[in-house]
Amino acid sequence: MAPPDAAGSGRLATMIRVHSLEMVHRARAAHIGSSLSIADILAVLYDGVLNVDPKNPSDPGRDRLFLGKGHAAAALYAALAEAGFFPVEMLRTYCADGSRLAGHVTHAGVPGVEASFGSLGHGLPIACGNALALRGDGNPARVFAILSDGECDEGSTWEACLFAGSHGLGNLVAIVDYNRIQSLGRVEEVMDLEPLSDKWRAFGWAVVEVDGHDHAQLRAALAGPADAGGRPRCVLAHTVKGKGVSFMEDRLAWHYSTPSQEQLRQALDELGA
Repeated sequence: MAPPDAAGSGRLATMIRVHSLEMVHRARAAHIGSSLSIADILAVLYDGVLNVDPKNPSDPGRDRLFLGKGHAAAALYAALAEAGFFPVEMLRTYCADGSRLAGHVTHAGVPGVEASFGSLGHGLPIACGNALALRGDGNPARVFAILSDGECDEGSTWEACLFAGSHGLGNLVAIVDYNRIQSLGRVEEVMDLEPLSDKWRAFGWAVVEVDGHDHAQLRAALAGPADAGGRPRCVLAHTVKGKGVSFMEDRLAWHYSTPSQEQLRQALDELGA
């Protein structure tokens, strides 16, 4: 596990954004807004929060990370490559025929990816099972699940939420990427989630609300020890879809749109790449 480095996590977040933009453009793919919104979360996790070893990705004592919002695969692949789990050059194969780097996060043959995700609502249930099993084995590893706000429309998410609270899974952390835009509209238009923090608390979770782009706030919320009282932790990360690229920020269109060559160049210029 690398030591924490505020400047390092900032550089990592920028590289995650740069790689994600280039990957999505090259593949003529989608979900760039979703990838950009979690870049800071991933950067902090892989800059000293997660107890993981790129040289031994199957270490039984490792922390587990599950990306329930699997459509943001580009960002996770970028974070893993920058962290040394596989060569950065492999990112160029994203979404190519026969590539291990599929458009929705895929674990087969990809070191550091714990499970494959596509349809929403599976991230937290699988994380709950892992957290319960690790505790039963006496393994002190922690389990993290990154969920989209749209994923909080899924009944399976709330069933898992109730399960975690009922079983006192203090080794579990759910991170909600609360960018308030899902595939077809703004969250309050599709399925209003408020009061979201109260809902998680009512299910027995300790809840922390943070600016999802502030690395100090994220690190404080994510790096703490497991809850002594056995409560799972929910980090509501208030984020901006498309964060870091002015013409993508808070725009519904960038859930599915692909940046053109000109738009890619403008985005990279804004990021200083």
